[in-house]
Amino acid sequence: MDIDWNAFTPISALAGGALIGLASAWLILANGRIAGISGILAGLFPRDPASPGHGTRSWQLAFILGLLAGPAIWVLFHPLPAIEINASFPLLVVAGLLVGMGTRFASGCTSGHGVCGLSRLSLRSLAATVTFMCGGFATVYLVRHLLGA
Repeated sequence: MDIDWNAFTPISALAGGALIGLASAWLILANGRIAGISGILAGLFPRDPASPGHGTRSWQLAFILGLLAGPAIWVLFHPLPAIEINASFPLLVVAGLLVGMGTRFASGCTSGHGVCGLSRLSLRSLAATVTFMCGGFATVYLVRHLLGA
């Protein structure tokens, strides 16, 4: 694997990370809510419509719409990078289902545990993030080096 140093953009990566941190901090300080994407998305579709908090989904919908609006606004000023997918559709479906199951087992996703949980010094989030990262490292090693894909 080679790094394309001409396309390396540390300033935009730093700015994006800072914006994610500010948005996460603002959400917890202003609303007392964690910016975990899987939890926010799951909250839009509650299992029990009679549960407490049902009907208070406007902030979740605004959050998800904001995530979708970001690229739409970006495209007004810069072209989006070319997207290249080197996997079959069935493989993408299986991968998506595995990620979804993993977020349910871990009670959250990388944004909830890795960004928000670690910033709150949560030991549960530390364990989840270490598990996510080790699972990712092992998967890349297995797929690229042992299976040769």
